[in-house]
Amino acid sequence: MSAFHDLTLRALDGQELPLSPYKGQVMLVVNVASHCGLTPQYAGLETLHRQYCERGFSVLGVPCNQFAEQEPGSDEEIALFCQRNYGVSFPMSSKLEVNEPGRHPLYRLLAGEGAEFPGDITWNFEKFLVGGDGRVLARFSPRTTPEDPALIQAIEKALA
Repeated sequence: MSAFHDLTLRALDGQELPLSPYKGQVMLVVNVASHCGLTPQYAGLETLHRQYCERGFSVLGVPCNQFAEQEPGSDEEIALFCQRNYGVSFPMSSKLEVNEPGRHPLYRLLAGEGAEFPGDITWNFEKFLVGGDGRVLARFSPRTTPEDPALIQAIEKALA
């Protein structure tokens, strides 16, 4: 199993969120925030999740409060916000730190030293496309919307 699929996060509901069940599936890992100008991207992420889930794709939302404290709520508040405003059905972890000094192991794999696309996360809604084998296939800026043709093309190619 890949190092990516060896990880277990904590979900917003407090339960374990192992990544091992997603082996063989394509995932779009996105650091998210509820009080950001880019927060409406949740709607597009949910659309992507629903559109491609039958083909072995999932979005993974990772709340983070490292950017202008735009995700200040508790896990329960985040879950309620996402459900009420965007009908989010994709898995979401508890809040994590995506940059140093407390960078979570998930983000060490995605963007740390030795990663395929290294470098600090620049803002909320930065996206990593992870293949079914756990390899990072692409990295997209926060401004790349879920509807962006380049992102859709990368998802389609990964699912082919």
